[in-house]
Amino acid sequence: MENMTNPHLQVCGINKSFGNVRALLDVDFSVRRGEVMALVGDNGAGKSTLMKVLAGAYSYDSGDFLIDGKNVTINSPTDAANQGIQIVYQDLALCDNLDVIDNLSLGHEPTKGGIYKLLPKSLRPLDMLKMTQKAHAAIEKLKVKTLRSTSLEVGVLSGGQKQAIAIARAVSSDSSVVLLDEPTAALGVSQTAQVLDIVSTLKKSGHSVVYISHNLKDIFQVADRITVMRLGEQIAIYETAKITPQELVVAMTSGVETDSQDKKDLADAC
Repeated sequence: MENMTNPHLQVCGINKSFGNVRALLDVDFSVRRGEVMALVGDNGAGKSTLMKVLAGAYSYDSGDFLIDGKNVTINSPTDAANQGIQIVYQDLALCDNLDVIDNLSLGHEPTKGGIYKLLPKSLRPLDMLKMTQKAHAAIEKLKVKTLRSTSLEVGVLSGGQKQAIAIARAVSSDSSVVLLDEPTAALGVSQTAQVLDIVSTLKKSGHSVVYISHNLKDIFQVADRITVMRLGEQIAIYETAKITPQELVVAMTSGVETDSQDKKDLADAC
């Protein structure tokens, strides 16, 4: 059985600079399996930079990166994907002119085997049966109930359905960590509820979920713990049930925190 207490993904003392600007300053961060860890802070706090470091989009200048306690190297999105880390950016990176099936296999399309293996890979026909089965499995895994057909073009879907497709693509590649960047931004009430249900499903399936949002209502609904960033530093880690929205806002805006045992524990672990 998976260890639900120790960190699955952990970084210690991460630093990242852009020229003379230090974007991350000795940041410690971790998330467990079966946990939703919210990442909050004002604009410029370093949230997106940390997410991109975790996803391999940015290389870090110094620090340690661990998966299940073992040191790994993450210097590219491919490195991250090989460690089971997938990110869903706010722009979703979907192709509106392609259907759901094509989007879910985009860049990783299976090709037919047998005699077709004699051909160069670029000339082999796509295995549409496998692509369809993959799409149906991903949608079923997330319990997406509002999608009528995987043959629909993504461009005709609602914002909530598109977000569901983007998350489904992230979890269809044997991922164990899913990073979500403002997944409910610009969504209506019902679409937001649909996305939050999917986040809860990811948690129940044992994924480690990192959730960036400015919406405190959403955070207090789905997050187990909250990491607060300010001016490139990790200020505090709170158990959601033990903090109020008002206390969280104070930590985000002024850097003043109440006692944060989780922060001390993580610092000791690093």
